[in-house]
Amino acid sequence: MLVSKPNNVSVYNLSSGKSLPEWISDRKKRQLLKKDVDLRRRIELIQDFDMPTASSCVRVSPDGQYLLTSGVYKPRIKCFDVQQLSLKFDRCFDSECVKFDFLSDDFSKLVLLQSDRYVEFHAQYGRYYRTRMPRFGRDLVYHKPSCDLYLVGDGADIFRLNLEQGRFMQPYTTQSKEINVCKINEEHQLLSVGTVDGKVVCVDPRSRSIVGTLDITDHKVFQGLDTTPEVTALQFNGALEMGVGTSTGHVMLYDIRSTRPRIVKNHYYELPIKNIHFHQHNNRIVTADTKIIKIWDYETGDNFTSIEPGVTINDICVYQDSGLIFLANEAQKNSVYYIPALGQAPRWCSFLDNITEELEESNEIIVYDDYKFVTNNELDDLGLAHLRGTNVLRAYMHGFFLDMRLYHKAKSIVEPFAYEEYRKNKIKEKIEEERASRIKMSKIPKVNKKLAEKLIEAKTKKNGEMEDEGTKNPLGDDRFASMFTNKDFQVDMESEEYRLLHPVVSKQDKAARRKQEASDDEASDSGSDDNHELWEQIKMTKRKERNALKASAIATGGVGKEKVKMYSLKEGVDDKMNGRAVEGKRNKALGELLKEDTGRNIVEETGTALGSREITFTLEKEKRNFKHEEALKAHKKERKKLRRPMGQLLAVEKKKPVFWRGKKV
Repeated sequence: MLVSKPNNVSVYNLSSGKSLPEWISDRKKRQLLKKDVDLRRRIELIQDFDMPTASSCVRVSPDGQYLLTSGVYKPRIKCFDVQQLSLKFDRCFDSECVKFDFLSDDFSKLVLLQSDRYVEFHAQYGRYYRTRMPRFGRDLVYHKPSCDLYLVGDGADIFRLNLEQGRFMQPYTTQSKEINVCKINEEHQLLSVGTVDGKVVCVDPRSRSIVGTLDITDHKVFQGLDTTPEVTALQFNGALEMGVGTSTGHVMLYDIRSTRPRIVKNHYYELPIKNIHFHQHNNRIVTADTKIIKIWDYETGDNFTSIEPGVTINDICVYQDSGLIFLANEAQKNSVYYIPALGQAPRWCSFLDNITEELEESNEIIVYDDYKFVTNNELDDLGLAHLRGTNVLRAYMHGFFLDMRLYHKAKSIVEPFAYEEYRKNKIKEKIEEERASRIKMSKIPKVNKKLAEKLIEAKTKKNGEMEDEGTKNPLGDDRFASMFTNKDFQVDMESEEYRLLHPVVSKQDKAARRKQEASDDEASDSGSDDNHELWEQIKMTKRKERNALKASAIATGGVGKEKVKMYSLKEGVDDKMNGRAVEGKRNKALGELLKEDTGRNIVEETGTALGSREITFTLEKEKRNFKHEEALKAHKKERKKLRRPMGQLLAVEKKKPVFWRGKKV
């Protein structure tokens, strides 16, 4: 059971849930009932309350014991006994039933208007009599005092079939081309018909003449429409109240003494109104078009709740001012809805009041989970056209029911990359979601960018997030707006004047820059998890060593600082002369020292100290590079000697020539 709460009013769909296909075996049905919990828990208020294809009309007998519904295909009518919650009988016809009505308090006397102009009368055992009307009919109503059956259709006449005399009487003639609907007021027996040109014609059966005409097109709500609104529904409430439904989706409440409507209710779907019901229990009005059922207040016209079954609505029936509503729709199942706030459940289904208190919301599940419905074109695309006419396919409407496993196998063969496409689409959706969740950076002005960043950061800390307009002008004053847009006001922070005027700011910028570089280095170092763990281990080891040294220094009475290390030098060696002996050199001249110095890299030296002196020398770096190149050359020669040629490895032994009778073969 599906529960919805439009406008905070609980609406229970008693016909939702799974159903068992008729063409499966009883054994299969029992197995499905054992396996599927949803099938066992479904609520079937009235057994077999459905039609093979669709239903067109639904009515409750005057005594409230029988429920009748008509539908196709094959054209038929079903009668249900509400006391037994089951089917009473099922009768088929030659043509579709457009409307039907009760001639008695129960199902023993029925009259049916069919689409081929036939009017059938049924007794308790079946069809009693049939006759044909001059025009195609659209609606009928029975007048009990005169025993006249009024029939209207695609003509201007209101046909009268007298059931006492068994013949057609003189019809009532209107000025309209066609008539859609007819109703009789139970209080004073006034006959009203709705026409295609937007008029309601009232006829008095006693005088057999037209006593009044109401033109609804004069109202301002229909001004400016391209087409003339038709009257598609009529209903009386007492002796003086009349509800009129139009083809444009409007419901108008009239006092029959006035030409102006008291309330005009718009469904806003521009679909024809199918039915109007005045609910006497709590002063509500139930109106339905082909898409939605609206329940609204009688006095103010405010919406109370609504029902959207998801299929086209053909007719509705409210069971004797209770909260139970039956629908005839374009689906196999006839929908049944229960609204506790609208009225109590009838006596024959009083258990609904107890069940609805324990109901929980559940989603509507697709019918026939083990089968897939495919059309003829889809069957050709799957390459299974050769299975037509076999037991593998079950013909249904404009297609077939196919086993779900076979469908998936055929789909995987025809479209082998369907999963890859599905996976790519999912990845794209995930990426789009991540992009949407990213932090949006505010637009910072290009001129004086650093100053703007400082101002925005200060305001953000103080007031929270800033709007985009605030980032364009961080100062918030229009007089200084050009400071962040005009390049002539650009502040050069690298200039000497700026550093002299702002020494503290310059130092802060340097410190911030060093801090940023350090954070970038840390971020780059932490890019790899393994390096990060190794670095942490090294830091922990060094920290332990430092702690151990401090502890030992404290234990020995030190102050925790490292002592200066002292080294002893050899005699005659000066550390400042890179370890070279200086004994006996302090008393010599500079020229003599240069001649005796063998540690220099001087290759050639010419000239005198007085001028024209040339010195040729070699650098230590070039000497090291030369040694490295010599070592590489020696290494390559050694590898070349040890290398074996590929010809020896790939050599194949040649076959010896074969001779036969002295000739080479």
